[in-house]
Amino acid sequence: MKRWIYGILILCMLAGMAGCGKKQEEVGTSYKIYYLNASMTKLIPQEYRTNTTDQERLIEELLEQFMTVPKELDNQAALSDKVALLKYRKEDVVLYLYFDSAYGSRSNMNETREILCRAALAKTMTQIAGIEYINIYVGDQPLLDPAGNAVGMMTGSEFIDSISDVNDYEKTEIVLFFTDETGGKLVEEKRQVVHDINTSLEKLVVEELIKGPETGMGYPTLPKETKLLNVSLNENVCYLNFDASFLNSELKVKEYIPIYAIVNSLASLSTVNKVQIAVNGSQDVLFRDAISLNTLFERNLDLGGIEN
Repeated sequence: MKRWIYGILILCMLAGMAGCGKKQEEVGTSYKIYYLNASMTKLIPQEYRTNTTDQERLIEELLEQFMTVPKELDNQAALSDKVALLKYRKEDVVLYLYFDSAYGSRSNMNETREILCRAALAKTMTQIAGIEYINIYVGDQPLLDPAGNAVGMMTGSEFIDSISDVNDYEKTEIVLFFTDETGGKLVEEKRQVVHDINTSLEKLVVEELIKGPETGMGYPTLPKETKLLNVSLNENVCYLNFDASFLNSELKVKEYIPIYAIVNSLASLSTVNKVQIAVNGSQDVLFRDAISLNTLFERNLDLGGIEN
């Protein structure tokens, strides 16, 4: 009888131990909140789980986690505690974040920390379904880089987790194509640009095109309100995704000029042979009722503007 009781007890103990050995099933959706390491030179992702599904509540929840490092972690918040988030708004697939003027003070965040802060925000917030980009404002003004250029929209894929010389900028000469006074030919402009080394040259070229000509020799080919949503490069094909403002140009140029201003400018880079253009993710678009975007565009040398 005693042996039978002991046997039952042993079986119960073994069953209890097996139950303890099973890891509890994790609940909720997993996100990564990006902090900085103790020396503030590297991004450190930490898992965070939540049952929140409402997008607005989730934005607020992840922002709160982003700005408050759990006590048990040996990490630093990417955003200085001297900087305040004033408000945010979501428009289409872009999350706009408005910080107070303390964000722009180098005494609060030096260049290294500020760029890492951008990367941490982009990587954290673009995990939310429906948010593909962030755009940072200081007060009511867009964030500027040290060269005085608007940083613009950012996605998490633009940044790497470890940046050794994150505050390095370099000067690069790029070739841009605008149009002549007739709106039917291209005019070349060579431009020296100081840029963040972590920004792709393909994105830089398109952003400079949107800004317009600087020498007075050419005329704009793209509306200044054009928003570049995404840039990627694969096997020498540059893929561009614009918002709908790309289609709403009132510039008096031939229908092919905006397309080939982009294509010829990008094809001046050694990395690009062809260009694919989309609007809000779709290539099934007829640009100015004349040119189908559902094609791969190559450089057109017959439009002028090419110097030997």
